[in-house]
Amino acid sequence: MLIAFQSLERLADTSRRNHIYLPSNTVHLWGIELDGSQRCLEQCTSWLDESERHRAARLVREDIRQRYVLAHGGLRAVLSRYLGVTPDVVALERSATGKPFLTRERRDRPAITFNLSHAHGRALIAVSYAQEVGVDLECVRSEVEVVKLSKRYFTRSEYTAIMQVPEEQRAARFFCYWVAKESLLKAQGIGLRGLSDCEVCIEGDGVDMEVRPRLGAQFTDTLQVRFLPCEKGWEAAVAAQSVDSVIQFDLEQQ
Repeated sequence: MLIAFQSLERLADTSRRNHIYLPSNTVHLWGIELDGSQRCLEQCTSWLDESERHRAARLVREDIRQRYVLAHGGLRAVLSRYLGVTPDVVALERSATGKPFLTRERRDRPAITFNLSHAHGRALIAVSYAQEVGVDLECVRSEVEVVKLSKRYFTRSEYTAIMQVPEEQRAARFFCYWVAKESLLKAQGIGLRGLSDCEVCIEGDGVDMEVRPRLGAQFTDTLQVRFLPCEKGWEAAVAAQSVDSVIQFDLEQQ
């Protein structure tokens, strides 16, 4: 089943607040369309913390600013359904590298973890329990300088694998490698500086693609990667210690 993207208007409806149970070693995925009414935009803005509002205010383009607000407001709407609270009281902190996490009253207890990726009017949120999780969503863009970027940021084997496919397929293959590596980096919370410290080997093609990561010294967790089925023109992947149970979640399941 392809990743589906639901209306943010429905997700932001706080009158529907059924608690969602999240088993261990499971990843829930939420796809969101980043459009909404002025009321929805104002509601999402009210849920953000001060640092997020300042960051949004610094974004020059109105469309990018609105999508940022809707994505981060949507994140709080999702998390609130696991915590059993309203979105306005979902409190986040950030690690030294900038990775957000839920504020915990008791830090000795396993906690809900999450990650957000948004691109070209869509957002994908991964939620898990007691394991770090990373997710990346990208729109395949043919204008991307595949050769230049692959040579600069990827390992020799990854660059070679991309160059081996026909030229018209290289952009899609490049983004397969990108989302796999980015999901690993986001799960570990080490940012793009770790691109050269992880290497992925992609086997198969289409829906049968599998990825085997080799992780360097910056990675303290043993992580797996799973590609997510997307419509043509999109690529996505999720990384965690266990990705054996990945479930797409939406309001119709409540």
